[in-house]
Order: sequence, then C-alpha cells, then structure tokens
Amino acid sequence: MLKKIVKTKNFWPVVVITILALLASRRLFVPGYFIMHDDLQMMRTLEMEKCFKDFQIPCRWVPDMGYGFGFPLFNFYPPLPYLFAMVFRLLAFPFTATVKLTFASAFLLSGVAMYFFARKFFLPAGRQAANIGGVVAGIFYIWAPYHAVDIYVRGAMNEAWAFVFFPLILLFSYQLITSHKNLILLSLSWVGLLLAHNLMVLIFTPVFALWCLLWIVKSKKILSIKYLVLSGILTFGLAAFFTLPVLVESKLVYVNLLTQGYYDFAGHFATLRQLFISRFWGDGPSTFGIGDGMAFPIGHIHWIAVAVSGLVFVYFWWKRKKLEVADFVFVFFMAVGLFSAFMAHGRSTPIWLAIPVLKYVQFPWRFLTLASLGFSFAAGWLICKLEKFKKQPLWLVIIMVIAVVVWNWEFFAPVREGPVTDTEKFAGEAWRIQQAAGIYDYLPNTAKIAPDSKRTVLAEIIEGKGIIYFENHPERTNWLTFDADIKEGGAVVRINVLAFPDWKVLIDGNQVPTYIDEVEEWGRLYVDIPEGKHFVYARLYNTPIRNIANGISLVTWLGFLSFPLVKKFRRQ
Repeated sequence: MLKKIVKTKNFWPVVVITILALLASRRLFVPGYFIMHDDLQMMRTLEMEKCFKDFQIPCRWVPDMGYGFGFPLFNFYPPLPYLFAMVFRLLAFPFTATVKLTFASAFLLSGVAMYFFARKFFLPAGRQAANIGGVVAGIFYIWAPYHAVDIYVRGAMNEAWAFVFFPLILLFSYQLITSHKNLILLSLSWVGLLLAHNLMVLIFTPVFALWCLLWIVKSKKILSIKYLVLSGILTFGLAAFFTLPVLVESKLVYVNLLTQGYYDFAGHFATLRQLFISRFWGDGPSTFGIGDGMAFPIGHIHWIAVAVSGLVFVYFWWKRKKLEVADFVFVFFMAVGLFSAFMAHGRSTPIWLAIPVLKYVQFPWRFLTLASLGFSFAAGWLICKLEKFKKQPLWLVIIMVIAVVVWNWEFFAPVREGPVTDTEKFAGEAWRIQQAAGIYDYLPNTAKIAPDSKRTVLAEIIEGKGIIYFENHPERTNWLTFDADIKEGGAVVRINVLAFPDWKVLIDGNQVPTYIDEVEEWGRLYVDIPEGKHFVYARLYNTPIRNIANGISLVTWLGFLSFPLVKKFRRQ
C-alpha cells in the first residue's frame, strides 16, 4: 500500500510542498503564543466549541463576547476555520496549539491547491515540467510575503484560509467548462470560500467571472453555462445556512461602522515603495498616510520572477507567434496580479469611488491576496516554459526556491511571542480584553452604544422587590434559566443579554413580551414578572429567514451526501 502511494505521480511534489510549508510555519509548532492584530482566534475557537457542546448548530450567538452580554458573531462572521479547528480540539490539543495548527494547515493546503491548479495547465509541456512548475508555483504561493502578513502579523485566520480556495475554484471551474467534470468539487470549493471570508468573495468574484468567460469563449462551449448555474445552485443550497442570514439580517447590526472612521478605505492605500521596494517589517497597525507599522510587500523575488517571465513570454511570442493554453493562463494571471497591485495603490481611488460596494473591503492592500495568486502562477509558468524548451537547468529551480525562502525567511515568524497558556489567555485582564474586542463589529442596533464594562450578573431586578436565584441553573450559549421570587406588585427584570431577533422569554412555560427600556443604552432585554415564584427561561430562537436557510442547507446536504449511496443502490 505504501509503495503504491509513493509511486503515485503527485506524491513527491506534495512532499516537497509539505516540507516548504512546514518551514514557513515552523514558529507555529513551538510552545506558547504570539501577538497578532486579530487576537480573537482563541476566543472564537472557544465559542465555537461551546456551541458544539450545546448543540447550537449552526453556531450563531456567542455568550462570552460583547463584555459577556453576547452578540451574534457567527450569524455574520464566516465559521469555516473554527469548524476546522474542532478537529484539533477533538484530538485534545490546547487552544493555543489549535489556533496555530489551523494557521499552519492554511499554509499547507494553499500550497497544495496551487500545485494542482498550476500543474493542470503545465501538463502539455510534459509531466516532469508540469510537476516542477506546479511545485514552484505552490512554494511561491506559500512564501508570498503577504501570506506572512496575514498569519504572523494580522492573525487574519479567515483571509489566510481564503488562499486555499482561490486555486481550487479556478481549477474546477476550468474543468467543468471544458470537460463538464468536477461540478460537485467546484461547489464545495465555493462553499469553502463563502464560509471562509465574505470580503474575499467580493474581490474574487470578478476574477472568477472573467476566468469563466475566457474559457467559455475559447472552448466554444456555451452550454457549459448550465453546468456553472447548476454548480451555483448547489453552492447556494450548501452554504445557505450562513449566506442567507448574512444577506438579509445585516441590517440588524451596526454594519455601517465597518466602513467608517479607521475602516475608511481611503486611508489605507499602499505606496509604490511599500509594494515593490521596502524591506520594512513590523507588527504595528495600518495607519492613514505613510507611517504604517506593518508592511505591504508583493515580494522582491516574486516581482523579479514576474519581470523575467514577462520577458520570456515576449521572447517566445516573438519567435513563435502562438499561444498555448498555459500561455493564456499566464497572461490572465499577469493581468490579475498587476491589476490587484494597482487596486492596492492610491491611483485606483476613482475605481473605489465608482463601485460603492468596494468600501466593505476596508483595506485596499487586501488585494495583495490576488496579486500573490497571480504572481505565484507566473513563477511556475517561467520554470515550465524553460523546461519545455530545454533551457531550464535544475539549478535554476533550486536557486528560485532557495531565493524565495531565504529572502522572505525573516517575515515568516512572529515579531513578538511568548509562553502563554490557555489558562492565562482565558483569565484576568487577557480574558477581559478578548471579551471587549471587536464589540462594535456585530453589535445589535437595538443598542445605542456598546457596553463598556463586564457583565456581573445574569439578571437583576430594576423595579420592584424580590429575589432572583441562579443556583443550579445552567447558562448555555444561546439560552439561560433562573428562578424569580417576586413580591407584591410585580417587578421589572433586566436580563443581561443584548436584544436581538429572536430572543424570547418564557415564564413558567408561557411566552411573555420583552422590551428595551427607553433609558437603556446597551440594548438589554427587559421583562415584567408578576408577583410569586416563577421559572424563567430565555432563548435565542431562529428567525424565519434562519429557519428557511437552515432548511435549505439541511435538505441540500442530505441530498448531497446520500446521492452516492442512492446511485450505488440503483446500480445493484
């Protein structure tokens, strides 16, 4: 069995990519933790695990964030990396290691995905050339400096995972258009991107549309559009549980704050020096103007490879006046890479102003994800092209790989790290900071302002007299209970969770109205409880759109998973 695996055509290329991915993620395998911009990765992983334990599936409400008042994080924030992280939690890894292993997995899977994508187009040059070119493309993709920015500086887990799905979507859409294969794999790849990063979907979709148009026109297979539509329908069904609530219920939170103030795109363009020349590296913030504390490099080795590959392309075009399939793809990705670099620069401001939806991208330098994609493919194309024309000595491949690794080596490590444990991260001031962080990201608009202090009690009497008992009453991710012994005249009780559709309160099994007091600034739930002893149960129920979305996804996933069994049964 092992011998058969070793002899497979992709075994050794994947081994090489794995080794280079492990080198890029080497600092993720040491004990401790590191400082990152988005220091909520452990918190989100913890909240996802709590949802699983409570069977809140899909997870929508997280109880510990928002200073402990909770908010609908995973109703809007893509859950895929944290779902993947549950694999490591099931294997009993601590949260510190789980987060780092999830980052490392993104490194590895992105490189493997790029290898298979690039190899597909390099195959006409021969298997050896295709394998070598694919490996180089995969390594350049892993070692793109912006990849290091995403993981070691920003701690942008979701954006790092988007790197995985770009090549897969392009590969499977090409195969679907040209040979009507891999419809399901294309759908699953799109589901992966949708559940990984909303904003990457926004900037990648035009590239995908142009890519599909290119191959529909070139292959003259207009009917392949129907397969793309079918794939889109399947994608929608599989991801509906997340995408539908995002589209319909975004108006329920302060989503407009995500494009204002610090998040105004106009203040975050990169300069030409930052993109092409500077070797500066730091873990400070992106700031208005040129005093950024972080870097936005395309990478010296990357753009040198692009420049050389451009000259090689012109040379062979001048000699042969003929483009092969890989050459078409090279030109396409050169255009994607250069345009993406342009979109990260201030000269692209008219485009940003002309397309209002782009403001949700927040940081123009996010387009460096696509620049990394395009220029990494170009590096692989260069090797493949020279191999085909017998002008590529092995030493050139070795030099390119060593150069991209050595030149970018110092970027692929945390700027600051230390011996932090789960216990330390989930206690004291560190816990308070995580509870408060990102509080305005998905704050329900029932709140006038965000809470500014930690929740101290689950519920409290605001008017009237009585006692509230919490002993032996569990509080879960999306529901809570308590006993209330209310004196004569009744009482107004404030339940310290942020009001959001569809929180409902039941007293002794009967639903009662909830409201937000006119003097309430944080948007917490209020309920009138009559005199006597009562059992109070509050729960976040699904809204109609969430029920519809869950139903669509449930039916689609059941059909998707049962289809192979039904097909096999019919054959028998």
